Amino acid sequence: MNELTAASALRVSRRRRLGRSLQGLEDALRLAERGVYPVFDLVVRLWLAKIFLASGLLKLLDWHTAVTLATHEYPVAWLAPETAAALGIAVEVLGGLCLALGLATRLAAAALLALALVIQFEYRALAEHWHWALLFGGYLVMGAGPLSLDRMLAPGLADSALPLAQPLSRLYAALTRWIGSVCLLAMRVWLAALLPDAALPLAAALVLGFATRPAALAVLVPALALPLPDLPYPLFLAGWLALRGGGGLALDAPLWRWLRRLGFAEVGSERLARVVVVGAGFGGVRAARGLRHSACEVTLIDRRNYHLFQPLLYQVATASLSPADIATPTRALFRDQSNVRVLLGTVGGVDAERREVLLDERRIPYDFLVLATGARHSYFGRDDWEPWAPGLKQIDDATAIRRRLLLAFERAEDCHDPAERARLLSFVIVGGGPTGVELAGAIAELARHGLQGEFRHIDPSAARVLLIEAGPRLLAAFPPALSANARAALEALGVEVLTGGRVEQVDAEGVVVSGQRVGSRTVFWAAGVAASPAAQWLGREADRAGRLKVGPALSVPGLPEVFAIGDTACSEAWGGKPVPGLAPAAQQGGDYVARVIRARLEGRAAPPPFRYHHLGSLATIGRKAAVADFGWLRLHGAPAWWLWGAVHVLFLAGMRNRVSVAIEWFWAYLTLRRGTRLITGERDG
Repeated sequence: MNELTAASALRVSRRRRLGRSLQGLEDALRLAERGVYPVFDLVVRLWLAKIFLASGLLKLLDWHTAVTLATHEYPVAWLAPETAAALGIAVEVLGGLCLALGLATRLAAAALLALALVIQFEYRALAEHWHWALLFGGYLVMGAGPLSLDRMLAPGLADSALPLAQPLSRLYAALTRWIGSVCLLAMRVWLAALLPDAALPLAAALVLGFATRPAALAVLVPALALPLPDLPYPLFLAGWLALRGGGGLALDAPLWRWLRRLGFAEVGSERLARVVVVGAGFGGVRAARGLRHSACEVTLIDRRNYHLFQPLLYQVATASLSPADIATPTRALFRDQSNVRVLLGTVGGVDAERREVLLDERRIPYDFLVLATGARHSYFGRDDWEPWAPGLKQIDDATAIRRRLLLAFERAEDCHDPAERARLLSFVIVGGGPTGVELAGAIAELARHGLQGEFRHIDPSAARVLLIEAGPRLLAAFPPALSANARAALEALGVEVLTGGRVEQVDAEGVVVSGQRVGSRTVFWAAGVAASPAAQWLGREADRAGRLKVGPALSVPGLPEVFAIGDTACSEAWGGKPVPGLAPAAQQGGDYVARVIRARLEGRAAPPPFRYHHLGSLATIGRKAAVADFGWLRLHGAPAWWLWGAVHVLFLAGMRNRVSVAIEWFWAYLTLRRGTRLITGERDG
């Protein structure tokens, strides 16, 4: 009996290993199709487009030669030479251009397919022409890949009122559904026919569609040194089959179903692990994405429905960007990740004993919990200052600051009391860290350039911008030389920098700094942050800033299934020093926690303890000034500014946001104008 039980357990263990292997293979194939195929498809389209576009342009530039060739070299019996030349040039130029852009790809492929067949039968029979025809047929039936204008425009065009848009969309879908498998079968047979006799098993696998992807991949391996003719076209066909599979007329599907039944017979009955991620910031999003191909259900909770790129929040506050430029709907980020569910709500606590998250009036059970709840601005025990000195952590904060900032200029324009006008045109920023420095520089640029010529009774450039830092220098985390460079750049913009000044009072009249009153109607707070109440929820130890202390694996001591990352966590994983509250640190923490959870789910050894890798620090001061510290490299001035801009554009979520911000910055840089100077909300807020 014990032998039977042991044999059964061994059989189940083998099936589970097979199931995990199949899952890993499926994940790798899906990753290749999503990551490699778009680039591969673009390369093939550009290669084909280059051939026809170059030929068409040469003929277009020398019409006489084009007609001569159509008359004597490759005459078409049923067309006049001039007509044949003009039609050929139009197909080559327009078709090649559309193919390269991925615009109306199927129509362009149909025209180029017809041209390839005409060349084959009316001019000269070459195997290369059949390669063209086969690839153009593939694009006619299946369309272009993700890196094409067709894919970008298809969702809107299919439901538009444009003539023929809906019928063409249905026709294209039918072509792919009914003829796509036939087209892939033709590619398999053609590629198999090109293989030498020594590769007969490989050719048979391709014809039958038996393990098509590995067979096609074997054709691409240079070690085989197969004497294939007409390169690179066989490699294009092999790459297409390796990335897209053999289609419906192949044995791949029944083989895969049989293997899945065998491998997942025991595994499939188990309940999927429940992972709850609280917070859709940098760390929370990376943790959820890191579990994309894991056997778990991920619930991502946030009280806002967007993921915010916080480093550019000050640009919304100073009317450089709109909120939509730096925020992306959270659901849009996980549209293609089926194991993630996004919930909108406010978490009020955690029941660690019952493993439940308290969400409004509900309880969300978890097997693993990731706390990425971020931080808010801290007034060091003087929360009564908040109404007079708002901080900057969310879009609501940024739009409120923008309202106060712009209203100050509007009210100064209509103010006849010189003393009150001076208070309205005085802007005080408390805190000399990156946020305070960037905010002060942006306000100074807005006053001196962005509002120039728009007021009649005041001169916006005469506004006073005062930056107060309690420490001995600005940007304390940067080397002293870069701090000095930042201060010099701010002062060149007209910003008054006061270091070693302790703020003792903030009220409606301004601030009191080291016993001196500074009159101002507009004060902004950038002096400190406090963590979320995650440590209070769990009843665990926190540091002075309220951050939850975690262990080497970023898990909470005594609660190995609970993790904390980003501004929520206090981790000494930076060579024994606390990990800084930066976006890269949160992202690295999210990636690491996802690896730990995957290892536990798959029964593998845990990864080594978390180590933070500092990628560098950046801060911008103005349109030509920034500082950058990478340890081994330190930059300031224009080079650092260009680097800062490139890094921030690349780290934005979504191509639309990257393009939008790049265009907005370029326009503002050339014109010195800011296009988002909108006063919204309550005027007296």
